[in-house]
Amino acid sequence: MMATDWSDNIVIADLSDEPSLSEELTNLNTRLAEAAPEEAPHVVLNLSGVTYLNSSNIAQLLRLRKRLGECERKLRVCSVADPVWSIMLVTGLDKVFHFQPDTASALAALQLEDT
Repeated sequence: MMATDWSDNIVIADLSDEPSLSEELTNLNTRLAEAAPEEAPHVVLNLSGVTYLNSSNIAQLLRLRKRLGECERKLRVCSVADPVWSIMLVTGLDKVFHFQPDTASALAALQLEDT
């Protein structure tokens, strides 16, 4: 599934398992790398379709987070299934990323913080 421009400055990516997960994260990282910092969007990652993260996926998520931080943009992760949440807890990523229960909550949080 491709990332969707929800607004001028927010992109929603509805992710699913491999191989599309790696492809979509690569596409997002490429888009951000090519964008001027002031043109980079905030990103919402909907992980409802993801049942497993491998080390490569985690590295891609961390690169995405780093690039967004460099652009002063925010990343919100939402709809995390229990198996993926377990990976987040074991790796300590539960303290690195900002999580929301669903896409609507993630969008609301971004909009509140952006004012």
